[in-house]
Amino acid sequence: MASGSMLESGFESEFAMNTRRTFIFTSSAALASSAVKTAFAADKIRIAVIGCHGRGRDHIAGFQNLPDAEVVALCDPDRRVLADRAQQFEKRYNRKVDTVVDMRRLFERKDIDAVSIATPNHWHSLAAIWACQAGKDVYVEKPGSHNIWEGRKLVEAAHKYNRIVQHGVQLRSSEAVQEAIQHLRKGTIGKVYMARGLVFRWRPSIGKKGPEPVPDYLDYNLWLGPSKEVPYSSRFVHYNWHWHWEWGNGDVGNQGIHETDLCMWGLDVGLPTRITSFGDKFLFDDDKETPEIQTSLYHYPDQKKMIQFEVRHWCTNEEANIGVGNIFYGSEGFLAVKGYDSYEIYFGQKREKGPSRRAGGDHFANFIKAVRSRKTSDQNGPVETAHLASALAHLGNISYRLGRTLTFDPKTETFPGDAEANAMLKRNYRAPFVVPEKV
Repeated sequence: MASGSMLESGFESEFAMNTRRTFIFTSSAALASSAVKTAFAADKIRIAVIGCHGRGRDHIAGFQNLPDAEVVALCDPDRRVLADRAQQFEKRYNRKVDTVVDMRRLFERKDIDAVSIATPNHWHSLAAIWACQAGKDVYVEKPGSHNIWEGRKLVEAAHKYNRIVQHGVQLRSSEAVQEAIQHLRKGTIGKVYMARGLVFRWRPSIGKKGPEPVPDYLDYNLWLGPSKEVPYSSRFVHYNWHWHWEWGNGDVGNQGIHETDLCMWGLDVGLPTRITSFGDKFLFDDDKETPEIQTSLYHYPDQKKMIQFEVRHWCTNEEANIGVGNIFYGSEGFLAVKGYDSYEIYFGQKREKGPSRRAGGDHFANFIKAVRSRKTSDQNGPVETAHLASALAHLGNISYRLGRTLTFDPKTETFPGDAEANAMLKRNYRAPFVVPEKV
């Protein structure tokens, strides 16, 4: 996997401001955070969960249920969601939890060791980079980035500030999936040449809805963050932002990141050199911008390997009894991974049943283990997976949006001689929510 810059010890005395409103983190705050780190061998690791509407609920429960971690703060720009989660937290765990609307307030606090990020996609990289700069460890949901450029910046930040950054691809902590990877490595199904990622999810129409007044309980400026200023509509707040390019990445960049990650892990490849993606909206005349049906091909000609990724919605068949998962093809058989915690192997023309297993794992606990040890080698989902698995999805989406095959250089992470495609590697950030050139 691609690596970032060499680790640096210590912290810069002051971080450059992108605008007047960007927060400055001083060396004293960073050193205080470092001192806290040395003390929690016997203490619980104190975590703040950022983004509480959807997946954030699982983050709260996942960390709070661990014996050596505790959730001490919740953060969301929606005050109504924030109040509901705090009330549920108090009822379930019999204690109050702090609530914060602006995540930057959390990064100033010396009593918080780590943050867990479950915001919309367009916030993932910037929130994680800010946390690294403030001396916090990070668990960030998939995708780790909204575009390829900022994903690389996240890797650079994690290494520069010596932070543990865990990507939310929990299948990497599954004992069954780990065993499946070992089968691929030792040649159980022969020479492995192709992987398929499948995301067949029931996705109904989202209808059409125009601009609306911003609810008084929502800090819409914070919700928008790095994105351009768009009139508020309940058509994208709080879930259907997934299907708008400004905030989401379609299903290949939603559920699909688990599968793009596993495709690359299983094939033992990085980013490809040739990409083709096509699809369309065939059924619903609604406000979705991302395709309902999408097929992406990622070619590794030098390694004689290929990834095929398919997104389907509505009524469709399963393949190898899989609706969401992966299939790996070898010269002697194929290996199917279903969901997050099982695999099956089939051999030869008659599809004779081979090894199989179902066993899960705890990705949150794996993160806490690495936070305590300070060893990235203890991580099942290190920061590089956040960048590369997300970048694979972004490459497919760029090809789809441009309507043509692309040639990509994985070393420079650019499209040689292709200004139109290179312009889509990065977004225009809205100040003060800017990912800096130098993290």
